Amino acid sequence: MTTIQAGEFWVADIPFTSGEGSKKRPILVLWLDGNDLVAAVVTSAKPRTQTDVSLNDWVASGLRVASTVRLSRLDCLEQSLLLAKIGQVSESDAKRLKELWDLYVKPQF
Repeated sequence: MTTIQAGEFWVADIPFTSGEGSKKRPILVLWLDGNDLVAAVVTSAKPRTQTDVSLNDWVASGLRVASTVRLSRLDCLEQSLLLAKIGQVSESDAKRLKELWDLYVKPQF
């Protein structure tokens, strides 16, 4: 079995909330919790909110197209839903992701 680590990009088979079907899409693993993990959605769309991070080093990270990590779109997934490792987030992109996480992603109560 492949070891999954935070900071890695993977292709995941993400189930639809309706429970009918799924879609394969890239994700960034943020942290692991037993057999589960929390991941941020990766998209080819341009950033549209303050919690979207455009990746500068997307090629070196193994992504096929210029990509954005949406820190506002988190999924809790079973590790078994990860299909293939794509690559690793660069140090500079990771630093920007962490900075925006600290600024904007926090409980609102």
